[in-house]
Amino acid sequence: MTAAVGLTPEVLPIIVNSNLTRGAREISQNGAVVKQMNAIQNLGSTDVFCIDKTGTLTQNQVVLERHYDLDMQETPQILKFSYLNAYYQTGVKDLIDKAVIDAAGDELDVNEIQRDYNKIDEIPFDYTRKRMSVVVVDNDEHHGQHLLVTKGAAEGMLAISNKVELNGKVEDLTTAWREKILNQINELNDDGLRVLLVGYKLNPAPVGEFSAKDEHDLTIIGYLAYLDPPKETTKEALEDLKKDYVDVKIFTGDNEAVTRAIALQVGLNVDTVYDGTQIEAVSPEELREIVEKCDIFVRITPELRVKIINALKANGHTVGYMGNGNKDALAMKVADVTVTSNTSVDIIKESADIIFEQKDLQLLEEMILMGRKVFSNTMKYIKTFLVTNAGSVIAMVVSSLLLPFLPLLPLQVLILNLLFSISCLVIPFDSVSKNYVKKPQKWSIKRWPKFVLNFGPILAIIDFIAMGLMFYVICPYLVGSNYHHWVFMTLFYSGIFVESLWTRIMVIHTLRDERFPFFKQHATPVVFLVTIGMAIIGTMLPSSSIAPSLGLAQLPFGYWGIVFLLEVIYILLTTLVKHLYLKKEKF
Repeated sequence: MTAAVGLTPEVLPIIVNSNLTRGAREISQNGAVVKQMNAIQNLGSTDVFCIDKTGTLTQNQVVLERHYDLDMQETPQILKFSYLNAYYQTGVKDLIDKAVIDAAGDELDVNEIQRDYNKIDEIPFDYTRKRMSVVVVDNDEHHGQHLLVTKGAAEGMLAISNKVELNGKVEDLTTAWREKILNQINELNDDGLRVLLVGYKLNPAPVGEFSAKDEHDLTIIGYLAYLDPPKETTKEALEDLKKDYVDVKIFTGDNEAVTRAIALQVGLNVDTVYDGTQIEAVSPEELREIVEKCDIFVRITPELRVKIINALKANGHTVGYMGNGNKDALAMKVADVTVTSNTSVDIIKESADIIFEQKDLQLLEEMILMGRKVFSNTMKYIKTFLVTNAGSVIAMVVSSLLLPFLPLLPLQVLILNLLFSISCLVIPFDSVSKNYVKKPQKWSIKRWPKFVLNFGPILAIIDFIAMGLMFYVICPYLVGSNYHHWVFMTLFYSGIFVESLWTRIMVIHTLRDERFPFFKQHATPVVFLVTIGMAIIGTMLPSSSIAPSLGLAQLPFGYWGIVFLLEVIYILLTTLVKHLYLKKEKF
């Protein structure tokens, strides 16, 4: 029973919750809200972070730089048709639509356009088609005829078009025209501009209600070229994440050329880039190999984001995800920890674990280090708990078989655990070694048995030495050799109680770090004061007025020298074992 009492991890839930609460408080001071407490520890384990390019690497301030016809000349017609498409769509107007509306407001009479055209219907955007269309009626120029206006990604737009228009002249979309259009898009992409094609169709015959089936036989009229420059802080933040051993994977719906241009500006490796069609074609086993060597994925649909994250997780990675749009919703369901910004759509904010005031990679790096600190302090308690309990059980069980009485009474064990548990409550306020937060920390139950087998017996050895000295030397010398006498037992209990408490306090200080305690590493003042304070309170109990009711008796002054010597021996033995342990294992 006495051994069983010492096995209960009384304050583990309190330690974990205190750690997480303190971490959440520090994170909130940096401009973030923690919705899921466990996400803080998951951040500490994260070694891969997947992020959406737009708004994370870039400023998320999209500007319509150019609206070209097919001869690469600025023309109002392209902007006018684009405005109809952007203004009359009723879905969430993204930055691309807003950029068109802003540009049209500066260059065109939008009130006149709204008078001249009335909306009939729309075909919303989706990530399969990668385009959206509106159907309007022209009240003037075409005498009430319907006009389908579509904008979208080049490949898809070319696939549903059969005509081109330049300077009012309509021609067939020949192979030569296709090559010219793609070459011009590549030139714009190389300048870091994202390009969409704009097309139209007069009097589209609806297949029932207007739907994607009506998007065929379009006439291409020009390009929309957008610029979303990288943030000034992005390059430095990515370098810091790399130093912290966090691999960053970029997901984007943009094409390879645009993404490469942005990636080069922020210092990312662009040697290997995969697009969505390539990812769709590979097997799960091949994908697991690809995700290890590729950091940039372009033309990626929401479903492919999920496949990539699952492949990373299958490889043993803890995967984080930062996103803010509807396209990120599926990926955020499968990632281990999710982050978004306060400007994200509602569905993303609801599913995210942590919400930043703004999407900021520098803040993300700070949060990851905070997560590692929280993880570290939780592991300190688990190490301390496992070692002290393993050592205690060994000492209690063996000594119970060898001694003619219990080594400690159950009440004494409870008081010992209470004082020790109070000491452990301040572990969340401890500092963490810089070496420990350098790399992601993984929870692994496999290494605990070896850790306990290395360090648990040291505590038991110190307990055995103390018991031997008390039973065979100190007690017989002071009160005689009649070990059945209550005076003998209370003196014995007092000596073991004080030694056990001090040794367990030393466990906190020696196992908190891989370095030598008190000299090369030391706890924060609050941890030092509370732990040593609890040890002093326990030391005073045998001399207090309540000692008889606790089964304790006053110890001779010289015993404190023995306790001091035993703790020095414990520290030296533990340091030696740490040195040997670190040659093969992580601490």
